[in-house]
Amino acid sequence: MNIGQASNASGVSQRMIRHYEKIGLIPSPPRRDSGYRDYSEADVHRLRFIANARDLGFPVAEIETLLALWSDRSRSSSEVKDLAEARAAELGRKAKALEAMQATLLDLARRCHGDARPDCPILDELESG
Repeated sequence: MNIGQASNASGVSQRMIRHYEKIGLIPSPPRRDSGYRDYSEADVHRLRFIANARDLGFPVAEIETLLALWSDRSRSSSEVKDLAEARAAELGRKAKALEAMQATLLDLARRCHGDARPDCPILDELESG
């Protein structure tokens, strides 16, 4: 299948497919006589795997590790579990940081009169930070 068909089948944009090829997450597919890439069902399956891992917040380096583990039938599941738990912990830290930022912004917005006066606690906080 061509890149457009692989994109439709996997849900990964053509631009991202090219990017994943460039950085080595997927092997470069063979080319047809016309010069077009010729993707297989295995390529589409790998693209879906990558997309699912990205949706769960895994960075490229960890996706490379996950792909290697996925391909290694002699691997232990504990390696995969460790990666997932570490990623979940990192996402938890980020979620707490986002909640703190949201609380600060809401507090600043509540303290701002939002009228014609020039004084603004939001700008004051950004200035003094």
